[in-house]
Amino acid sequence: MKAVLQVALDMMQLKRSINIAHEAVEGGADWIEAGTPLIKSEGAEAVRTLRREFPGHRIIADTKTMDTGAFEVEIMAKAGANIVTVLGLAEDSTIVEAVESGRKYGAEIMVDMINVPDKIARAKEVAALGVAYICLHMGIDTQMKGQEAPVDVLRQIVAAVSIPVAVAGGITADAAGDYVRAGAYDIIVGGGITKTGDIKAAATAIKASMNGAKITDAVARKYTEDELFEAFDKVSTCNISDAVHKKGIIYGLHPYIKHGQRMVGRALTVQTCNGDWAKPVEAIDRAQPGDVIVVDVGGGPMAVWGELASNSAMQMGVKGIVIDGAVRDIDDIEELGFPAFARNAVPCAGEAKGWGGIGIEIIVGGQRVRTGDWIVGDESGLIVIPKETAVEAANRALDVHEHENRTRTEIRRGSTLSKVNELAKWEPVQ
Repeated sequence: MKAVLQVALDMMQLKRSINIAHEAVEGGADWIEAGTPLIKSEGAEAVRTLRREFPGHRIIADTKTMDTGAFEVEIMAKAGANIVTVLGLAEDSTIVEAVESGRKYGAEIMVDMINVPDKIARAKEVAALGVAYICLHMGIDTQMKGQEAPVDVLRQIVAAVSIPVAVAGGITADAAGDYVRAGAYDIIVGGGITKTGDIKAAATAIKASMNGAKITDAVARKYTEDELFEAFDKVSTCNISDAVHKKGIIYGLHPYIKHGQRMVGRALTVQTCNGDWAKPVEAIDRAQPGDVIVVDVGGGPMAVWGELASNSAMQMGVKGIVIDGAVRDIDDIEELGFPAFARNAVPCAGEAKGWGGIGIEIIVGGQRVRTGDWIVGDESGLIVIPKETAVEAANRALDVHEHENRTRTEIRRGSTLSKVNELAKWEPVQ
């Protein structure tokens, strides 16, 4: 069978979803999915509307049913769905009831294997229950952790069952062809299409990849630990703040950087006292390329860093300096292009006495910072990301950034921010 492209409409607003679906179909999308968020926000009306708008296309209702299989399938089938999804984690009886209801009302059942521990064994079990499709699904929250796509598991499932296998979760144009070659029949793509400025072109690129073309595409790509410099360099501190629920914001420090400049690096922490610049400067000798030196001076008003230290740090590959205290030589530092963040700038420096330490846990701008944590700074401010959650934070920030790009495209086409997000409709009921 020739593989099909299914566009997943995982958003709140039905009007936006319909417009995106039309553009995706123009680009070659074969099947259209009312995603779980869309069904939760708009109900069965989302499926009814898609059926009216696309009478010649298969409509998937991604209900992810866990219980009452017969009833939920009946609702979606009567609304116009050709395929309804049930979770592989559901009871066998729920799946059987869904299959029987689907036969009665003219819908097929796709079993979603998200979070199923033994996917191959469960695929065999649900196939025997009469379902029409198996879906190997890497959930969005799992994708954000930078886990590799389960192509090997896909091959094993394809070999284990005789029904078509779908695959979903972070699929991009550069990888879609790999899933087809591994045996997938239904390639389900959400953000790789819906977050782009040109929906039609994105769908066309994915179809081309499915047909064997080599495509280079970065939209919706997920990054790993080794790629964090690249990932964080693509997003703003605002994107990161939105992604991590406002955690990690370093307050009260001023950016001394050129317009448009961004600082990304791993923290090397320093603690010192007012005016004592010994330990901050000694930290340069311990720094690794890609580090940001982060200094806790307790807000002391006398400078512990200047142009000579910046020059020295740049030679060692240090990416910037953060000081909960004072800096000097601002004109020279900005001329160097060395990112500096400090509570204030003054002309006076203290003396090198050697108090404090390097590599210890510190508090800067109200936030705990440890050596190895990630520091990102730009003209909007500073944020610290714990090293344990940096991969997830980076991928979630990229997701925010890409969604904003899509919103920006719709605004430029004549909409407004409030209309795109349907603010009046979604304001809390008073």
